[in-house]
Amino acid sequence: MENRNNKSQIKREGLSRRNVLELGALGLAAAMLPGAAFAADKKLKVAAIFATPIEEPWDDQIHVALQRAEKELGIEYKWSEKVQTADFSRVMREYAQGGYELVLGDAFAAERESRRTAKQFPKTAWLFGSGAGPAEPNFGVFDNWIHEPAYLSGLIAGKMSKSGTIGAVAAMGIPEVNRLVNAFFAGAREVNPNIKKKVAFIGSFFDPPKAKEAALAQIDAGVDVIYAERFGVIEAAVDKKILAISNMSDQSSLGPDTVITGPVWDMYPTVEQAIKLVRAGVFTAQDYGDFSRMAKGGSHLAPYPYHKFDKTLPADVKELVEKKKAEILEGNFRVDVDENTPVSD
Repeated sequence: MENRNNKSQIKREGLSRRNVLELGALGLAAAMLPGAAFAADKKLKVAAIFATPIEEPWDDQIHVALQRAEKELGIEYKWSEKVQTADFSRVMREYAQGGYELVLGDAFAAERESRRTAKQFPKTAWLFGSGAGPAEPNFGVFDNWIHEPAYLSGLIAGKMSKSGTIGAVAAMGIPEVNRLVNAFFAGAREVNPNIKKKVAFIGSFFDPPKAKEAALAQIDAGVDVIYAERFGVIEAAVDKKILAISNMSDQSSLGPDTVITGPVWDMYPTVEQAIKLVRAGVFTAQDYGDFSRMAKGGSHLAPYPYHKFDKTLPADVKELVEKKKAEILEGNFRVDVDENTPVSD
């Protein structure tokens, strides 16, 4: 997961329901795809491989979606966490040899190992968070394209800041992280062109103490609304009694008087689509990134209404967010994807 850099902008392609029906009619061709021999009365075995502890928000959102699928879609689900790069291939092989038809997870730190191993098991469907594109015949990819609600969060931050300085503490300056931070600042500057920004990267995807330390430094420098792209930042915001924007999941419980809202990544649409395709015997190597977009239900603001802040957020702020959200969902407004590394003003 530490190697989410070197990511190129990739084209996203999908199968429509009509495509699936057409492919399903081609029995001979489907027999060559992962899941082709899946029986209707058999419980689909799905596994996940995570590089970090499960409480790390990025991996946790995948885990939460698969737990939901276990209840609602009747799959059998098993997972492995804290899997080191050196062990990645071994764990993949164990799941494939154990009869798991679909395996998801986080391959950023093990790109070569995961792709090489996937080719050895063409009857297994692999779907990984990845820094590169899909690989034929059976290696699909996804990522958290949640820059749209990050932008909406920025609108709120720009309106709520009294000092005129907002901040963000993030993992590292890589495309997947940069696009969220840049969208957040873009939203803030739309409502306040003179807003100043502070940016800090902790060089890790899970180091709460370091994230808290970076957040405290920003707060001491005048930041009064901070984007907690990483765990640990909200704790600092609570201690210093400033406002915070969470990331990946609804984290208002960590600071009810501090966390206004934040972008939420909902992996369920991605998981649901992959399971449907495997069951139909038509899973193919493709980029599932679009299923993380707001229009697909893969991301949104957390929560609505805004918990304790629903009574304190100014009406004009709420109205602006709702207006922009509607424009995004209708396709009338597109949040720019800016993957350049942001710097402090």
